Amino acid sequence: MGGQTVSSLGSMIVGYAVMWHLTVETGSAAVLTMSVAAGMLPQALVSVFGGVWADRHSRKMLIIGADTTIAVATLVLALLMLSGAGDLWMIFVAMAIRSALSGIQGPAVNAMLPQIVPAEHLMRVNGIQQAISSGMMLFAPALAAAIYASTGIVTVFFIDVVTAAIGVLLLLTIPVARMVRADEPASYFGDLLAGVRYVRGNASVRWVMGLVAIVMFMAGAPAHLTPLMITRSFGDEVWMLSVNELFWSVGMLVGGAMMAVVGPKVKRRVRLMVAAAVGVGLLVVGLGVSTSFWVFSVAGLVICILFQTLLVPAATLLQEQVEDAMRGRVFGFYGIVISVSMPVSMIVFGPLADRFTVESVMILAGILLLVCLLGVLTLAGARRSLATADAGADVAADLAAA
Repeated sequence: MGGQTVSSLGSMIVGYAVMWHLTVETGSAAVLTMSVAAGMLPQALVSVFGGVWADRHSRKMLIIGADTTIAVATLVLALLMLSGAGDLWMIFVAMAIRSALSGIQGPAVNAMLPQIVPAEHLMRVNGIQQAISSGMMLFAPALAAAIYASTGIVTVFFIDVVTAAIGVLLLLTIPVARMVRADEPASYFGDLLAGVRYVRGNASVRWVMGLVAIVMFMAGAPAHLTPLMITRSFGDEVWMLSVNELFWSVGMLVGGAMMAVVGPKVKRRVRLMVAAAVGVGLLVVGLGVSTSFWVFSVAGLVICILFQTLLVPAATLLQEQVEDAMRGRVFGFYGIVISVSMPVSMIVFGPLADRFTVESVMILAGILLLVCLLGVLTLAGARRSLATADAGADVAADLAAA
């Protein structure tokens, strides 16, 4: 966790600084759009293959290799910019490389955790990780702004190289057993197809991932449209936008910490996830009908707590119930669900906010989320599969309570 925290902090600082650098240097929305695409799409595309590699090779070395390559790519970009070459395409290429390697690193990290964390502590560790990540989101923008404003973008890149090196050195000290597969590895494509067949044939895994996908898709756009609603309905004061961002970040932090403390003792984890999903749907509707800025902000804070109440148990269930030889591929697919759902949500709901009021879009998204959840729960197969996942989670909860 220490290595990943240091490395992730450097990556967050770079992400914010690059966004501001492109804004200051170009002032172009098209450039920012391309930067977002370069920073997100490669990860989504590579993630599925990263999952295959995580089941075929040393997960520890995959993480180290990804971090090291990211650091080298960032260092090359920094040296090029120091020499006076700072074309946009160079920044986009570097961002795409960083994104693609994150698609390798993510499945490997999630698949490796159960190898070094006892099953009864997985929920606690996942909650702590989410809390740390959310905490970094609180001060990483301020840190990035201070460094970028005082020294420039090149210094930010060098800091990221240092944080990546620290993360790699810390990970080198951790013993991780090499995974031994009972079957002979097929070709890469064969392993990928085996992963697809596994997810398709394991109804519990499929419905847990489906539940997360539904919530992330239906609530993704409202989460990103809150600044727009504030400026249209409550005022365009900067402090309001800052308070909104603060409340959402604090909600993620509190939710992760809460799951680290009480999550391991919860026996019916899927029921907790469903309850959280319903709560998100109701509160997204609440965002749309809010007439008070402070009620609106508190609703956002609670939504983020509920996000963690959904995401932490979901990741833990997959780590606990997917066999080690298949875990990397499952988390590769899960990474696609997480990284694609919110951008697609914005593509679907975002344009509606320009034709109709933001309030109506949020109400629509919340109602659709509740309808989708009701539809899932009316399917006997879905209820049975989710109950099976819940029964498997009882064992880990009993161990944690003991």
